Amino acid sequence: MASKGGIVVYGMGESMATQRVLVVLVEKGLDYELKVVDLRNGEHLTPEYLQKQPFGTIPTIIDADGFKLYESRAICRYLEAKYKGRGTELVPKGNKALGLFEQGIAIESSSFNSLAIQIVGEKIFKRMRGGEPDMAKVAQLRKELSENLDVYEQILSKQSYIGAETFTLADLFHLPYGTMLVKAGESQLFESRLHVKQWWNKISNRPAWKSVAAMN
Repeated sequence: MASKGGIVVYGMGESMATQRVLVVLVEKGLDYELKVVDLRNGEHLTPEYLQKQPFGTIPTIIDADGFKLYESRAICRYLEAKYKGRGTELVPKGNKALGLFEQGIAIESSSFNSLAIQIVGEKIFKRMRGGEPDMAKVAQLRKELSENLDVYEQILSKQSYIGAETFTLADLFHLPYGTMLVKAGESQLFESRLHVKQWWNKISNRPAWKSVAAMN
């Protein structure tokens, strides 16, 4: 947490999207304050919060200079761009490196995140609301994600990280829902593939992520 005058994050520590932003802040070594917006109590729908985020989702940040931004991936890229040179460099330099990075960003969004969200939704969030998971749906989603992770295995047999030879936002964006997959009993998705397992162990054991995950 940060000293007065740092970046203010409106969100919840349990929120995957908020975690995405918090781990960037920690990787960059930036001061921040987390102001809890409790979705369970409807705080995201208050007139005060809707002035900051008209869609009523979290997180939102207000930078030290008063600049306001929402949508977690946009926030992460903004923080890296504004505070380039601080802490971990999360977007590589050079046209080819940047192209591979953008490719990795697209892979996470299209081939991992959407499926992981649905599996976690069925196995964890549905139970939290008193329902039972549709295991036939989970099996189909798992099959699709497994096929995609087979391609990850090919990629990671040739390079250390999903978007480059160094850790970037393309890897970091996997952390919140990847961790939830493990909590949902789906760790074999990572562990059954040598290079995917090595990659996952590297990124999920980074001190910045461990410090954010420990908040919950």
